[in-house]
Amino acid sequence: MIAAAESGAGKGGRVMVTGAELVEEARELLAAHQVDVIYAPAYSTSDDLASLARESAVDAILVRQGQISHAVIEASPRLRVVAKHGSGVDNIDLSAATARGVPVLRALAANAQSVAELAISLTVSLMKDVVPLDAAVKGGSWPKTKYVGRDLAGAVFGVIGFGEIGQRAAALARGLGMEVAAYDPFAGDVSGIVVSRDLAEVLKKADIVSLHCPLIPQTHHLINSERLALMKPTAFLVNTARGAVVDEAALVAALRNGTMAGAALDSFESEPPAKDNPLWTLPNVIATPHVGGASRSALRNMAVQSVRHIIGVLEGHGYDRQALANTDLIAAA
Repeated sequence: MIAAAESGAGKGGRVMVTGAELVEEARELLAAHQVDVIYAPAYSTSDDLASLARESAVDAILVRQGQISHAVIEASPRLRVVAKHGSGVDNIDLSAATARGVPVLRALAANAQSVAELAISLTVSLMKDVVPLDAAVKGGSWPKTKYVGRDLAGAVFGVIGFGEIGQRAAALARGLGMEVAAYDPFAGDVSGIVVSRDLAEVLKKADIVSLHCPLIPQTHHLINSERLALMKPTAFLVNTARGAVVDEAALVAALRNGTMAGAALDSFESEPPAKDNPLWTLPNVIATPHVGGASRSALRNMAVQSVRHIIGVLEGHGYDRQALANTDLIAAA
């Protein structure tokens, strides 16, 4: 069921939130500016979201989950702004928003530290065999006399995408004594790290390949069978970016064939993933439910920044162009 409006439209307008309730500070900020809130359940279909937006005549959409399609963008004639509770906008039809003259605004760097920390946590778990050792001990084994672990210090941490999150993950990896190899077609060198323009070069040398690039047409299935084959057979893949950056079928094949050591995934091509996803049959896979940005500070930062974006537009103060995702809107203005 779709949540009904909490009350009549406030003087400040009405926002539809696609997902879980916002943190208290964000709710209080909306209330202080007399903006009413409607919550749609997480992963509502685009049709459901369009129906709710139309019936409620929303002025703004705050996107946590779900596909914000052309139909959703067109549903409410009152729509003036879309704000993302995070930085990835691959689930929002930017062209439709631009055609309507609606800015799509991202919460810049709000969850960067949280995602970087999960990437490093997964890296340590993979390199130190935390999951298989846990299973062995709980299963009655005691592999102490046979186990030989890996060193983090000196291992090469390959960062694919050297934006805010990638840079923070690299800094954490360096703090553990790891060497950093970074790839990004656009970013410059930072803190003594030379950023390569050659993806193959980084894939070949890395002991951990950590993905931090956005999902755009150029990065869809960026990590495919050909590129997985470039990795060391002892190397691991960590994905805290978008699921579709990785060709899951190719990843399953590589893991089964032993052409790589394992993977840790916080995102998937389809979310939530199917219960019979072949990844679940593989012992060298760690899975988490797309929670990289779900720390207390990240949730607070994303919600408050998103709400401020919405209030700024609804009250006629404009928006921060650095946060604008559909940059074509500026040219069209």
